[in-house]
Amino acid sequence: MHTLRVSLGARSYNIYIGRGVLGSIGEHLKSSGMGPRLVIITNPFVFELHGYSLKESLLKDGFEVAVLTIPDGEEHKSLENAGRLYAELSTSLAERTTPILALGGGVVGDLAGFVAATYMRGVPLIQVPTTLLAQVDSSIGGKAAVNYGKLKNQIGVFYQPRAVFSDTDTLKTLAANEVTNGLAEVIKSAVIGSRSLFEILERNMASLKAQEESITEKVITASAAIKARVVSRDEQDKGPRNRLNFGHTVGHAIETVTAFKVSHGTAVAIGMVTASRVSQRLGLLTQRDLGRLIGVIHAAGLPAEMPELDVSAVIDAIKHDKKMAGGKVRFILPVRLGQVIVTDRVDLSIVAEALAE
Repeated sequence: MHTLRVSLGARSYNIYIGRGVLGSIGEHLKSSGMGPRLVIITNPFVFELHGYSLKESLLKDGFEVAVLTIPDGEEHKSLENAGRLYAELSTSLAERTTPILALGGGVVGDLAGFVAATYMRGVPLIQVPTTLLAQVDSSIGGKAAVNYGKLKNQIGVFYQPRAVFSDTDTLKTLAANEVTNGLAEVIKSAVIGSRSLFEILERNMASLKAQEESITEKVITASAAIKARVVSRDEQDKGPRNRLNFGHTVGHAIETVTAFKVSHGTAVAIGMVTASRVSQRLGLLTQRDLGRLIGVIHAAGLPAEMPELDVSAVIDAIKHDKKMAGGKVRFILPVRLGQVIVTDRVDLSIVAEALAE
C-alpha cells in the first residue's frame, strides 16, 4: 500500500492506494474516533459490486451502517438529488459526527461531498473512489459540486475529506471504456506535472489498459501525488491549482453542448489537444511535443478530434465557464510535456480555429 499526504494544516489527510484497502477503512475510522453510526452514499451498480463487502466489513468493526443510493449518470448530480439525500440522512438519524462514505466514481464523490459539506453545516467525509478517474483526480482536493441547468459543477464548495481510500482491486470490475475515460486524467497529470510520467505512459499504455497490477498502482500513485502536491500549494484554486484544469475549459464546454452525452474523458482529451494546438499556434509548444501528446491520447483509446459539433456553440459555452475572471477565460497551455502555463490572453478566435482543425 502507498500512502500520500495532502498537507493543508488542520485539514490535512492521507490517501491510501493499493489492493484491498477497503478492508482497512473500519479500523481507520475507529482510530480516528468516528462512529458508531455511518452512512454510505453510492449507486446501485457500485453497491452490488463493492458495497456489500464494505458494509459487512464495517459491521464487523462495530459500526451501524445506512446505505443511500443515487442513480448512475452525470445528469443525476443535481440539487434535486442533494435535497433527497438530506431528507434520507435526517430519516437515518445522521448527526454532525456521522461520517459519509462516498463509494463510487466522480458523480458519487461530487454529490456526496456536496451533501457532506452542507448537511448540518458539515459532517465528516471519506472518499472511497472505485473508478480510475476518481482515484487519480476527482476524489482528491476537496472540490464538491452539483450541476445546475446545463452548466457543469456550477454550484459547489471546497470541502476536504478526512481520508481517501483508493482500492485498486475495484478497478478490475470497470468496463474498458471506463478505464479509457480515466486515462484522460492520467495523461493530464503527466502533461502538467511530470515528463517522466508521460514517458512511462508512452512506453506502457498497453499494459496500463490491460490493468497489469504493477504499472497500474505505480501510475495511480504518481498521478495522485501530482494532484496532492498542487492542492497542498493552492487549496482554493487561486493560482497554481488552475493547472489542473488543463483540457477542462474546452472539455466542460463540450460536455455542456452535448448534454453530457460525451464522456468526461473524451471531452478532456479533445480539450487537451485543442489547448495544445493553441499553444503550438502561439509558438509555445513544439510540433513534436504536440504529436507525442496526440500519440499517447490515441494509444489510450481516446479521440484527438472533436465530434460533429457547432464550434460557435462550444465557444459560447466556454464564455460561461466558471474559470472566467474579469470577462476573460483562463486557458492552461502546455509549453513542454510536464510543464504548463496559465494565461487569460488567448483570443477565442484561435480556440475556434483549433477546434475546427
